[in-house]
Amino acid sequence: MTIALGIDTGGTYTDAVLVREDTGEVLHSAKALTTRWDLAIGIGEAISAVLGSGTASPSDVSLVALSTTLATNAIVEGQGSPVCLVLIGYDRDLMREFGFEGALVTPDVVYVRGGHNAVGDEVEPLDEEALREAVASRIGRVAAFAVSGYFAARNPTHELRARAIIEGMTARASEDGRPLPVTCGHELSVRLNAVRRATTAALNARLIPLLQDLIATVQRTLAEHGVSAPLMVVKGDGSLVRAEWAMRRPVETILSGPAASAVGAWHLAGRQDVWVVDVGGTTTDIAALRGGRPHLNPEGARVGQWQTMVEAVDVRTTGLGGDSLVRLDGERRLHIGPGRVVPLCLLASQHPEVLAELERDAAADREEPWVGQFALAHGRAGNALSDEEASLLRSLERGPRPLTALLREGAYPLVALRRLERLEAMRLVMRAGFTPTDALHALGRFRRWDGRASLAGARILAARLGCSPEAFCERVVAEVSERVARELVAKVMGDEGIAVDWTAPAVDALFARAAGNDGDSSLGCRLYLREPVVGIGAPAEAYMPRVAELLHTDLIIPRHADVANAVGAVAGGVVQRWRVMVQPLPGGEAFRAHLPDGVRDFPTVEDAVAYAERTVPAVLEAAVRRAGAAHVEVHVAREDRVAVAQAGWGQEIYLCTELTFTAAGRPSPAR
Repeated sequence: MTIALGIDTGGTYTDAVLVREDTGEVLHSAKALTTRWDLAIGIGEAISAVLGSGTASPSDVSLVALSTTLATNAIVEGQGSPVCLVLIGYDRDLMREFGFEGALVTPDVVYVRGGHNAVGDEVEPLDEEALREAVASRIGRVAAFAVSGYFAARNPTHELRARAIIEGMTARASEDGRPLPVTCGHELSVRLNAVRRATTAALNARLIPLLQDLIATVQRTLAEHGVSAPLMVVKGDGSLVRAEWAMRRPVETILSGPAASAVGAWHLAGRQDVWVVDVGGTTTDIAALRGGRPHLNPEGARVGQWQTMVEAVDVRTTGLGGDSLVRLDGERRLHIGPGRVVPLCLLASQHPEVLAELERDAAADREEPWVGQFALAHGRAGNALSDEEASLLRSLERGPRPLTALLREGAYPLVALRRLERLEAMRLVMRAGFTPTDALHALGRFRRWDGRASLAGARILAARLGCSPEAFCERVVAEVSERVARELVAKVMGDEGIAVDWTAPAVDALFARAAGNDGDSSLGCRLYLREPVVGIGAPAEAYMPRVAELLHTDLIIPRHADVANAVGAVAGGVVQRWRVMVQPLPGGEAFRAHLPDGVRDFPTVEDAVAYAERTVPAVLEAAVRRAGAAHVEVHVAREDRVAVAQAGWGQEIYLCTELTFTAAGRPSPAR
């Protein structure tokens, strides 16, 4: 019996599963809290828990697959190593005039003469001397290089030559003879958009050292447990690549988690065309499955402020989950999220003294806005703290403290609050408070941690509304379900090109009537979602039935829905795509094929297509095998693009032919 070990690092939990490769059966699963300051700690705890179950021996594990939030979080938080971006053939004045330099990720940008035009002809030779001077001045100062050539999507020869020069120089300058990583833009995308391709290349270069460290730690953890199977990593499109491949192209792992959830939903539910709703601890992610594959974003994934050219799952993410902060504003209106906090039930299970504090606050019926919230130290302090911030952090090292007590200690509570918020932004402090997870604990529908703390927190908030704790918790659960339904509606409409503005009174009123919150209105309406919904994530059973009821659709909550992401990590295949474009040259006497290693001219379109179909599949298959696949199949799709010369004339003008080569195979279990 061969076993696959799937690992997923979510915002709240890190999950691990053991899956039989021949049947897809989930043999055992385990959870550990995600340690965001060091993902490897949570991953190690999850691996230890699942392998310690005795379900399978480490020698039975033939494949390990990891879905990780590291790339996504690092981009959002601005983390990464110092990199130099080399732009070949870009117009420096134009880039600055239109403000494009602000989209280039790194301030260290070098402009080098060279580049090509739209048909792939060289505009001017690559200035190798200037490139060598730039590289020499940065050896020892940067951890990686990114290279983006103007129209390199049409002809990558200057990028390839620049990489050879950089690797040669940095290898000779290093003690071990290893070159610094170099990312070429054309390897990540052949779509036309010079600025976005440069941005994607720079992001990739900045992430390489981070992902290298994580993978090395995971591999070391696996070795300590006696697992010698190859490690794969989930890409943003749901496919898998060997860890060694992912370390060279880490930007392709952004949105790895949502992609794994979509693949896991397909594997567990066995449905081809559904909406997947993953209700997690930090966020709720919504994606479409079409034909059993995640629907990809044709514009490329957007993460934080950066628009990339990475093909990734088209997901709608909202800051709503089991660990979202539940609060009441000054007018006693209910708000849930988007901020994530530690649930009171979890805090009390780790720090039992918190329960007494909560029960005292509940009995006192206090009106202060921060009653029932706590702060606790979360990470190690750096050198960028003021004396007051360092003092505040030291006061939390002995254990969590009530926010009300912290804010009363200074002469200016709002100033103290700003200090606390800055420490939270730096991930040195975490806040704890009442969450939807607490509401489920207080109602007895979830019993993982100390429900007494949840009930005390519910009493504090319910007293401000003049209702019972049970009624308040039911309202929280109903509000989460309605919010998820709204997000699903917005996702469906958005995919159809219609933006939903919930702040518009008419739109909000129509949804309220569809949800039955219409009061005495004479108008009623109903929403009907044609495809079924697959609900996954630990809280799915609590919230998704009401979502399906609101949208009058079928709901599927498969077995093992709480670890679907980890299942999806091992359920995907290895997939790589290459695109080849054939376009007429000026004059129409020849046709140029833009190939992965350069350009080649042919007398006819069919000659160019035939050459690509003869040569590309073998090269692509070899690349997919290097990425970790076995039993590879290569398919090609052809699209001839034409334009009508004038309406009604019927004359067509040939523009180009695009060939999309797709190679796919299951991960190779070879050790």
